[in-house]
Amino acid sequence: MTKTVAEIMTADPVVVKKDTPLAEAIQLLVDRKVSGLPVVDQEMKLVGIISEGDLTWQETGVDTPPYIMLLDSVIYLQNPAKHDKEIHKALGQTVGEVMSDKVVTIAPNKMVREAAHLMHEKKVGRLPVLASDSNKVLGIITQGDIIRAMAQVS
Repeated sequence: MTKTVAEIMTADPVVVKKDTPLAEAIQLLVDRKVSGLPVVDQEMKLVGIISEGDLTWQETGVDTPPYIMLLDSVIYLQNPAKHDKEIHKALGQTVGEVMSDKVVTIAPNKMVREAAHLMHEKKVGRLPVLASDSNKVLGIITQGDIIRAMAQVS
């Protein structure tokens, strides 16, 4: 496929901010029939992404970290800071508390083949499309967009 990301992406996607209430973000996902939303700051610059995976993870709750007791001391077998972060995420009430801040992105001039490869390699279902000069969200490309583009070629 010789199309660019810009040719098949959804331009001006629905976005949320870090302080958006979680209930509002969930309703947007349902109403718009999308599985993830870019999280932006005041200048529309990407700061994270919230996906169905983040929300379903929240519903599962948090397990206590493995530990052993030795002479009335608790020795954690896992980093307690990681557990604290998981608790904060599980109890989060805003997008900023639940979102993923490590986001795989792509530029609009890249080929769709590169986007598909990146999604497969990083195991993500969507890539925010960013302006290379400003880090602003221009669009979003999903696995569904790629499949639809493939169907048009056939």
